[in-house]
Amino acid sequence: MKQMKKIAITLVGGFLLLIGLLFIILPGPAIIVIPLALVLLSKEYPIAKQWLRKFQRYSRTSAQKLDAFFSKR
Repeated sequence: MKQMKKIAITLVGGFLLLIGLLFIILPGPAIIVIPLALVLLSKEYPIAKQWLRKFQRYSRTSAQKLDAFFSKR
């Protein structure tokens, strides 16, 4: 049963990640789909958790820079 869960998470998470990567090239919500895929994959794979943390740090710093930029105006 546990093996089935891992396979399902891998398939769905991999599919979402592939779609998210396609949305980088094609118009679509890549900024939403890629983190969602990483959250799902991070339940089974530590490397996905590392990439999710990098994405969270990048998002936080870019939001802080945008806040600083718009607060000066």
